[in-house]
Parts: sequence; C-alpha cells; structure tokens
Amino acid sequence: MTAAKGIAFAAALTLGLAACSSGAEPEGDSTAEETTDEAAADAEPLTIGTTLPVTGTLSFLGPPEIAGVGLAIADINDAGGVLGNPVRVEWGDSGDNTDLTTANSTATDHISKGVDAVVGAASSSVTLGVVDTYVEAQIMMISPANTSADLSDYSEFYSRTAPPDTVQGSALGSLILDGGHQDVAMIVLNDAYGTGLRDHTQAAIEAGGGSVVYGANGAGEEFPPGETNFGSQVSAALATDPDALVVIAFEETTAAVNELVAQGWDFDGTTYFTDGNLSNDYEFDEGTLTGVQGTLPGAQADDDFKERLNSWYSENEGGELDGYSYAAESYDATMLAALAAVRGGATDGPTIAENIRAVSGAEGGTEVSTFADGVAALEAGEEIHYTGPSGTGPLNEANDPSSAFIGIYEYGEDNQYEYVRQIEGQI
Repeated sequence: MTAAKGIAFAAALTLGLAACSSGAEPEGDSTAEETTDEAAADAEPLTIGTTLPVTGTLSFLGPPEIAGVGLAIADINDAGGVLGNPVRVEWGDSGDNTDLTTANSTATDHISKGVDAVVGAASSSVTLGVVDTYVEAQIMMISPANTSADLSDYSEFYSRTAPPDTVQGSALGSLILDGGHQDVAMIVLNDAYGTGLRDHTQAAIEAGGGSVVYGANGAGEEFPPGETNFGSQVSAALATDPDALVVIAFEETTAAVNELVAQGWDFDGTTYFTDGNLSNDYEFDEGTLTGVQGTLPGAQADDDFKERLNSWYSENEGGELDGYSYAAESYDATMLAALAAVRGGATDGPTIAENIRAVSGAEGGTEVSTFADGVAALEAGEEIHYTGPSGTGPLNEANDPSSAFIGIYEYGEDNQYEYVRQIEGQI
C-alpha cells in the first residue's frame, strides 16, 4: 500500500489516547555478538510506521520524506530484510501544528497495528503533541526533521537524524552577518520550531555584533500558526528600518511574502528563509525571490541518491519530487531502526531503542554505508558505524546527531532554489 492510500485508513479511526508522561525505559543490554540465527528465526517482522506530513502546512515536505522511507525499506528488503523477514510499513499522516487531530489518529492507528518504530514527525510541535503516546507504548520514534531543542534527551524512545536548532541557528546567524547585515527583523512563527530557531539565530547574530530589531525573543511579536494577514506585522517590521529580514514559517510564508512585496521590500541579498519554508512550489511572479538565501540541515544529496528517490516515488506514488528536503534523513532514520533491530536480535521498540546509538557509531566500529554491509559486520561480531546520505555523526547521549551539515541555498529568477555550499556543525 502506498503512503497516500494508507492515510485513508488512519483518518477513519476515532481518537482514544491521551498524552502520557515519558517514563518508560528500554530494558536489556544487547551487543553485536548476540545477533544469532536463533534470534532471527524467532523474530517478528519489523513494522515501520510513518507520521509524515501528507496534509497541512508542511505537506510540501511529505513527498521527499516518504520517498526516503520507501527507498530505505526497498533497499533493506532487497538485501534480505531484517532478521529473515521483509520489513512492513504502515503509512500515516502527521497533519500540521494547527490541529493535532490527524497526528493523534495516526498514533492510534500505529499502536493498534503493532508498529515497532515510527519515522516522524516533521514538525517539532506535532512531535511534542504525540511523542508521549509513542513513548508509553514503547514504540521508537525517530524524526527526520525535528529541530526543537526541547526534544533533546526527551526519552530513550525518541531520537532524530536532524540536528537541533543550535546548529542551524548558528549557521543562519553567521550567514546573515557574513552578508554584511547588522539590523535584522524576524517574522517568526509562534510554535516550538519557530521560536526555538529564532532564539538560536538571534544568539548568533548578537554574538557577532548585530541586533534583532523586530521579532526578538521577549518582544511578543510572533504570529500564530495559520496566519494569513501580515499587514500590520510587516509594517511594524519595516518601520524598524532593518537591513535584513528572516522569515521563519511554514505555509504562511506565501502570505508574508505577498505582503512584503506590497509594501516594497527588496528581497535580493537581504532576505533569509529556513528549512520550514525552503520550497520550490511557490507561485510568485518571476524574480520575486531572486537572491533570497536559505538554510537546510543535511548534506547535499548526490545525483545517484536523487535518481533512486525519484524512481521509487514515481513507481509507488505516481508523481515527481520537487525537492529533497529531509529525504536523506528519512532514509537514515529507517536504516538505523532496521540495523538496531539486527544488532539486538529482535524487532520490538525497546530493542531498537537500546541499540540505535550503537549502530549509529556511538560505540565506534566498522564504518558501513549500506544495510547489507551493516548486517554482515554485525553477524561477524563487530560494532558498526552507519554513515548514510544525510552525513550526520553518531547519536550522542541526548539521542541527537553529534554533528551535521547545514546546506546554504539561494533562489534564482525562476523562484527555484539551488545549492550553494554546506558547512558542518558540531552539537
């Protein structure tokens, strides 16, 4: 069943789970040597669920993330599956941060179907709304896109393959300062993602001698999720006479940009987007976004990986990918879950939670970049360091990547962004 078709089943379920505090801890002390033929024979098939944005303000991120998970599962199954069984997938929609009904319904569906690990959500606010439900059910949740610092060291049953805001905020602040800007206005979404990224970007700007003249922490100038009227906010921001402007938003970016155009803002070389709104789907007049720069966590995907993502998506979803945001992180999240199950000799959530840091390289070991090579090394009694297309470092004690790349992109006359360069940041 494809992702789009699978969502219909999740949407039909009634809500019945309340959020619970995170207290469940995985048990056991698995090692690479404990992966045995007997364990493989007894293991249940690994079931991966997804909580990714098919609908809502982040739906433009859904296709590449879905493709990343789907391609990873295809690669795993082509290599023989996990512990002798093909991996199963239960597709689910996360919806967006304006209404958690969809995400809660998906969580109910996943639990009823016995998923072992979940890839998602994309939005930090959505994850914060449902993560306790997964934690209580001892289902490993691995986000490919969450950046909120509030999720660092949240639970043994939560991890991510995207870096926290500390890394992107530092990179964005440096990018702004390197552009010669000192007085920065910020149009900021009032949720965990928006305010968290704003705070770390502001810290970097101020550390470099600049200042945030609008939208700063404590000023109370953020906009609510789903906002469509930016008239008064843009007027107030431009009244501070900024020499640069940052828009931290999701789908609301369209309305914000239209208002900035109406009020005469010159975007070229002065305007900055982030991962939440770096999209090629905008329908602005040609040249509107020329010179706008943006930051996106993750290494630049190589051409072979992009081609394989496109092929999987075309064959399974019947469409074409317009971008690759968080596709690599989604691929790696799926791979880490599968390799953790192999190392632990079982497919349940506690086993994945107990082993995921080790297969990411936290214990050192043989460097591997494919599932087949990882399995071979584990079966030989070796520890492994999985290095996937996202380029993130081993998971640290907070279950965050210990290092990550931040890509710098720039829009051209066609309102399409292109890769410029990347920098690596430590966490």
